[in-house]
Amino acid sequence: MSFASTLIEWFGEFGRDLPWRHTRDAYAIWLSEIILQQTRIEQGRPYWERFMQRWPTVQALASATEDEVLRLWQGLGYYSRARNLLFAARQVVAMGGFPQTLEGIRQLKGVGDYTAAAIGSFAFGLPAAVVDGNVYRVLARHYGISTPINSTEGKREFSTLAQQLLPPKEAALFNQAMMDFGATLCTPAAPHCAECPLQESCMALRQGRVAELPVKLRKLKVKERHIIYIYVRYEGQTALHRRAADDIWLGLYEPLCCEEGDDGNGVRQLLASTGHLLLLKKGVKHVLTHRVIHADFYLWEPTERPALPDDYFWTDEDQLDHYGVPRLVELLYEEVGKAIG
Repeated sequence: MSFASTLIEWFGEFGRDLPWRHTRDAYAIWLSEIILQQTRIEQGRPYWERFMQRWPTVQALASATEDEVLRLWQGLGYYSRARNLLFAARQVVAMGGFPQTLEGIRQLKGVGDYTAAAIGSFAFGLPAAVVDGNVYRVLARHYGISTPINSTEGKREFSTLAQQLLPPKEAALFNQAMMDFGATLCTPAAPHCAECPLQESCMALRQGRVAELPVKLRKLKVKERHIIYIYVRYEGQTALHRRAADDIWLGLYEPLCCEEGDDGNGVRQLLASTGHLLLLKKGVKHVLTHRVIHADFYLWEPTERPALPDDYFWTDEDQLDHYGVPRLVELLYEEVGKAIG
């Protein structure tokens, strides 16, 4: 039995039952693929269900505001995905419907080769192989490939091999089988080699190199940042501003903030005013892909309404749920809740 046939047979018995696999609706499939970028299925599935309930069609999503989309996305991280999602929904509506070619699908904001192949094969049966982390791992181990997966040569080599292995008339099944096989059996750590239907032909298993493959070049240097958040309480209101710079969390809201190395946008001057300043928590660590953030949380209750920096505004505390915030600010809100009872 061939590599592809073995995988598809395995998938028929052990593949995951996911709601977006029960439809050929390009919108539902596209939405699942965008949500599952950088997100585990267990975490992403409830978001997909909420989005489908709130905006059941691409036309409905296209009519939403950015604030509405970011608010429903809150907690998933990588917020550029949410902004791209809305932009692409409006592209699709302007096109008169989802494009049905790989080239057309790639034109959508936030859609790369992998996502285009997934949408194309699952929704339209296009014979395009998906290549993600799971696919890299399965192919590297089975064929004993040491080419780094994040090198130009590696990307070309694995993409070519995946396309060669793909049975054109069973593209969707093969792609789903590859992803599930890598996610549940040929896992990054402690793979289930004893249960693998491909163990006899697996080069990595034969050579004792399972833990070594796939190979990945180390490139990224993680930066550390130090942020101070001050939650202001004055007569049932608090201060927020929307992040608009070319930086993390674009479009989300946060309270008074200053960062090590900047002038604090007048925040430090504000704190010289009268009132009670309480340290809620110090050194809260928040890890992003390329950054580690260390944050200090404060609660400030001034005796009179302070004049805010230009880009901040007052809002009622009971309206905070209307503003999408990063996870770090959610943690601040939890500490504030503990402090004020």
